[in-house]
Amino acid sequence: MGKTKSSGESVAVRQVEPRADERTPLRLRVTAAVESILRAGHPWLYAESIRRQNRTGETGDLAVVYDRNDRFLAVGLFDPGSAIRVRVLHTGKPRAIDRTFWHQRLEDAVRIRRRLFDELTTGFRLINGESDGLPGLVLDRYDQTLVLKIYTASWLPWLDTVLHAVQAQLASQRIVLRLSRNIQQLPGPHSARHDGQVLLGAPLSGPVNFLETGLSFEADVQRGQKTGFFLDQRENRRRIETLAQGRSVLNAFSFSGGFSVYAARGGARSVLDIDISAHALASVERNFALNRRDTRVSGCRQERLKADAFEWLESSRSVKYGLIILDPPSLARRETERAGAIQAYARLASLGIRHLAPGGILLACSCSAHVSEAEFFGAVRGAATGHMAGYSEIGVAGQPPDHPASFLEAKYLKAICLGFK
Repeated sequence: MGKTKSSGESVAVRQVEPRADERTPLRLRVTAAVESILRAGHPWLYAESIRRQNRTGETGDLAVVYDRNDRFLAVGLFDPGSAIRVRVLHTGKPRAIDRTFWHQRLEDAVRIRRRLFDELTTGFRLINGESDGLPGLVLDRYDQTLVLKIYTASWLPWLDTVLHAVQAQLASQRIVLRLSRNIQQLPGPHSARHDGQVLLGAPLSGPVNFLETGLSFEADVQRGQKTGFFLDQRENRRRIETLAQGRSVLNAFSFSGGFSVYAARGGARSVLDIDISAHALASVERNFALNRRDTRVSGCRQERLKADAFEWLESSRSVKYGLIILDPPSLARRETERAGAIQAYARLASLGIRHLAPGGILLACSCSAHVSEAEFFGAVRGAATGHMAGYSEIGVAGQPPDHPASFLEAKYLKAICLGFK
């Protein structure tokens, strides 16, 4: 982790409060049921739960929520264009949302991560949105590049304030802005902000490199999925390394091949990466090249195949592997897709099991927040139960410690590892 800057260093970004706030403060009253939910710490206030507000709110307004007895309940960022109308910053006793508040929130998040990683891992999450008290905002480190991703337009008026806090506490060469799809084409005063914009530091001509458990990877921080790499799968990649010795490995939905490089260092005989994206497969090749000095990685036979993983697993019936990784993109992006996703996970697990050699191992993952742990694990276990040779459960996993989940909807990542006879 980059060292914290001393208080005497200059800061390049000008401190700008989002607005002078000469208007009447935005005051909200909510339903009785929601009062209890907010007091319990849930960070989202939906539009339909607001029963009264004193004026029309603007994007980024600080919205103060009061209970039925006109007592302070919470304060958060207002987003009139989102179903999540307020992202809650603070509950309990009234507190000023000022420069001290932002710096303290960042400092708290950074302090936790400082204990988690050494010099062999320079890619990790510094702020995990709601679970670090900064809802809708993510900050990832890739060595000397920081990537700030925002999921609600309500952060745009506060961007200079956030940058000031980041620069004051974290040393870096560059800060890149990523915007979720729902806010990439916003009109108005913040339209100059765009996805992939370098907010601070030299322009980029390609991906940046970082270390994870001593392995080198590239992250496309300007155009790649999430912030450029799936940092949340770190612990599952480490598990794969311990299981790969002497095995042939199939990495379906491979993206940039993180699981595959770990498997190669773990002693895998061969790895096949399947992805529908030629761009992702090119990244797999570069990630193997970055680690070619390791004789275990360079000695592993590596193949890449551009294909739909579902279709390939369905049609290639005779091919068998000793270790199979199934890590598809989210199969339920909304609640209405949940039932279909559970069926798809069961089908995918069945297809994967069919391709296992005797004594093979399956790692199945889900990043669908709308599918619970019980539903996902049940789908995979149900598929495994139908396997005549029988199986044993090696273990299950959720999110790594730099991706904490403080409320139910934040618990999106699930993985289960099974060994077959």
